[in-house]
Amino acid sequence: MSRDDLIWRPRPDDLERSHVARLMRRHGLASASELRERAAKDPEWFYPAMLEDLGVEWYEGFHTLADRRRGLPFTDWFLGGKLNLVHNVLDRHLRTGAPSRPAVIAEDDEGNVTRLSYDELNGRVCRLAAAFFGLEVREGDAVGLYLPMAAEVVVALLACLKIGAVPVPVFAGFGPEALAARLRDARARVLLTADGTRRRGRPVPLKAAADRGADLSGTVKRLVVLRHSGEPISWDGARDLWWHDLEASAPSVWPTARLGASARSMILYTSGTTGRPKGAIHTHAGVQVVTAKEVGYHLDVREGEVMFWLTDIGWMMGPWEILGVLFHRGTVVLLDGAPDYPGPDRLWAMVERHGITHLALAPTAVRALMPHGSGPAQGHDLSSLRILGSTGEPWDSTSYRWYFEVAGGSRCPVINISGGTELMGCLLAPLPVAPLKPTSLQGAALGMDVDVLDEAGRSVRGEVGYLVCRNAAPNMTRGFLGDEARYRETYFARFGESVWCHGDWALVDPDGYWFLHGRSDDTLKIAGKRVGPGEVEAAAMNHPAVREAAAVGLADPVKGTRLVLVAVAAPGHAPSDSLAREVAEKVGALLGGTMRPSVVLWVPALPVTRSGKILRGLIRRVLAGEEAGSTASVANPEALERLAELAPAGPFSPKK
Repeated sequence: MSRDDLIWRPRPDDLERSHVARLMRRHGLASASELRERAAKDPEWFYPAMLEDLGVEWYEGFHTLADRRRGLPFTDWFLGGKLNLVHNVLDRHLRTGAPSRPAVIAEDDEGNVTRLSYDELNGRVCRLAAAFFGLEVREGDAVGLYLPMAAEVVVALLACLKIGAVPVPVFAGFGPEALAARLRDARARVLLTADGTRRRGRPVPLKAAADRGADLSGTVKRLVVLRHSGEPISWDGARDLWWHDLEASAPSVWPTARLGASARSMILYTSGTTGRPKGAIHTHAGVQVVTAKEVGYHLDVREGEVMFWLTDIGWMMGPWEILGVLFHRGTVVLLDGAPDYPGPDRLWAMVERHGITHLALAPTAVRALMPHGSGPAQGHDLSSLRILGSTGEPWDSTSYRWYFEVAGGSRCPVINISGGTELMGCLLAPLPVAPLKPTSLQGAALGMDVDVLDEAGRSVRGEVGYLVCRNAAPNMTRGFLGDEARYRETYFARFGESVWCHGDWALVDPDGYWFLHGRSDDTLKIAGKRVGPGEVEAAAMNHPAVREAAAVGLADPVKGTRLVLVAVAAPGHAPSDSLAREVAEKVGALLGGTMRPSVVLWVPALPVTRSGKILRGLIRRVLAGEEAGSTASVANPEALERLAELAPAGPFSPKK
């Protein structure tokens, strides 16, 4: 791929009015690459410069940017500084003319819409914060959030942060055991939940799961229940409290706590399918810096603009979106439902209805919308869109171009970002002042000194290697809750404690554009050659009959590993053995004969997380006839049923 393959170039507005263009002018930087280089190599310049440029406010300024004496894994930031996320995303806007601006728009499954202005949001946040205080929740105390994506999820998040409590967001699709594990690990004494919600017209009870999760946790003493669906629920008068009663009896003014820069802001749990969940610890200053920086410079959200990121509060992107958009005086849109229900145009109608300027979907969500065709999108006015966002999985070219052309009208850049829960942000992210190639992430997120290393730790270009970061950043987790050894093992075992090894495969092409190739822990070794599953999957999706694919390796007595491709057929293509052979031949033709799948298995859907990540490890275990382990992170458990039917009759041969 050469520069002739550029799919998008910056518009005059991007070069003149974007946040990042302003920063570059202020500091005499001529290009995105020059800015990236200086931001990565000179943090003593970059962080003070970005804080001033974006207007982050401190109660007390920091006297030292970073204490690096304990090395990259345990760098401490903004020593002496005091601030609070809520001051920057809410309080300061109220005194500068934004009280009546829309802050939150939330739609439910049935199309009901809730709107909160900044002033209304502040009143509700203050009342819930006061109620927390009455429940003896204090600075540093963990509060579980097991909630649908209603407007109240924003209220809950900010109310915790306002008083220095530590929200622990949990995906509302998790079962009681997964919920309990996170509550127990965080020692949460208060849990916020709802009576229930609806998905695709069907009731989804939450209170019963919350009851069981609270019981199993052994830590929860109070359950605060939002009346959301109106479904009948069980009630424990000694423990349960109605949310609306708490708010109604609380004052509408409450002080925002002045917190040290390293005060805990939240604990985010990773969505692994095996082992004890890992609680990534984040700070007020770290989250403040990364959300303001990335939503501002990379996504270029400006005052008054409207962002909808299809996400959940239990995924990092939920808090990231809320805090970043509100910092920039924008409007955050939430959906407690599906983007193609009750009709295939639900998402596009939302864009038109709310004047959404920033729309963000994971590749898996785009592939789920593609079978409906372009008609639903073309039936709505999408001219408000200015930026498209994406994260979650590597893109295939077909889906990426559909998103770019159908959703964005071939005029909106796809700001394809990649990072992780433990970063509360990105390692790679495009800037709107530089061109894009299809499926690329363009370059480093600002402040991140990224590289691609081979097995020996040598920097490589033009070949797939390990994505790493060579410097510390304020947004990096302060470790895993109660498990420092696991934190060191996860990120620093491969290349030592001077290099954060993120766990992704990446490639930098001859023009300097960055691409992802899946998780390195999903690596396949076929006939002695290592390959990321993303390469195999992308090759398979070059065949028009394949909408989605997952490549996994099963044990083979001759090759060591047998390459198995699990595929979802594209609309208009009937799965068959002959079509499977065609797909296998296509992969072999593109990647070489040794990479030709031994078998292609057709399924209606791949198991994915709520964030759209394909659960390859789970697929492999089910097909291998092993114990599946925890399935709490699976957003579509019905996808496992077909996989179980395909489990091997013998040790090496999946059933056709």
